[in-house]
Amino acid sequence: MLLTVVILKSLIELSLMFIVARFVLGLLAGAKRNTNVFWQLLDVAAKPALWITRWVSPKLILDQHIPLAAASWLVIAWVLVVKVKIDLCMQLGALACQ
Repeated sequence: MLLTVVILKSLIELSLMFIVARFVLGLLAGAKRNTNVFWQLLDVAAKPALWITRWVSPKLILDQHIPLAAASWLVIAWVLVVKVKIDLCMQLGALACQ
């Protein structure tokens, strides 16, 4: 169970990093970001979280707000997973969580 929680936490952290890096690179690259190879790589890496957010969210939410919505629910999910990990570590002992 602890391994599953650690893997889930890592996937959430990776998705958050891809979305934040995509945002920062978008600011730096400006209008030419679609021709940037690194932007395209980050876009592909962030696509699953963005797709899930678009699928779950109502059509009222604009496409330009989807990355912010995805980052928001990923932060909430990360906090919840960290809480579960802490609870498991408290039950199993500190040696199991090193």
